[in-house]
Amino acid sequence: MSETQPNAEQARYWNEVAGPRWVRFQERLDREIAGFGLLALERAALAEGEAVLDVGCGCGGTSLEIARRVGPRGRVLGLDLSRPMLARARERAAAAAAAQLRFAEADAQTTELERGAFDVLFSRFGVMFFGDPSAAFANLRRALRPGGRVAFVCWQRLSDNPWVTVPLGALAQHVPLPAPPPPGAPGPFAFAERERVQGLLEGAGFGAVEAHDVRAPMRIGGGDLAEAVEFTLEIGPAASALREAEAGPELRARVAEAIRDALAPHAEGGAPILPAAAWVFTARSPAA
Repeated sequence: MSETQPNAEQARYWNEVAGPRWVRFQERLDREIAGFGLLALERAALAEGEAVLDVGCGCGGTSLEIARRVGPRGRVLGLDLSRPMLARARERAAAAAAAQLRFAEADAQTTELERGAFDVLFSRFGVMFFGDPSAAFANLRRALRPGGRVAFVCWQRLSDNPWVTVPLGALAQHVPLPAPPPPGAPGPFAFAERERVQGLLEGAGFGAVEAHDVRAPMRIGGGDLAEAVEFTLEIGPAASALREAEAGPELRARVAEAIRDALAPHAEGGAPILPAAAWVFTARSPAA
């Protein structure tokens, strides 16, 4: 991707920093957030034979489930910026013999997609990283057929997600937290405000926009307490803050202990479970 492209910084991050880590923790990540993706898929109400665009498909977990639901007569295209994650997605699709599924390394904000080619636009936590979300949604709308459907899931406010704030609070005992990004800046919580996202979708030409409030427990890391600590140190906002601090082994060990102490009271059956809050947005492209 050219350095002048709108999402060049995101491309570097997901190829060089986050992507390899997400591949390493792919199974745990899928277990952790699968429930939210399934709730969004239920809202999408996929039918056999439909064509679906999966934006920010990552390692392909949602794309595989979509392919299963639309069946061999359907068609699924997964888009992502991350080469490492797409390589893993292609491995999984080949293992599943999902011939109706293909992937493309592409920026959904700027890539020219076939007009009216898809029945459904879907994303599991993949639409919050656009440099220009208005342009991105306008571009994606053109790829939907008249009356096509939209369903995606995104995080609500940071303060509504203790699965993030609890380990961040422990980290802050040892490492200064970075300043919060400007409101709406690309990142996990860019779409936290319901009214903003509704305005973005309507401004891009979508109608029938609805936001569904989803609250569910999050099992951190998908395993036991030790795995949850390791996972938190490698993936997510706490891991990003730790990297920015350029923490050495001793500081990292102190942070790990603090996070362990913070998560331990929430462990049930070994793994810590904390509340999480997301929005599932649904919308439609204009009818012909």
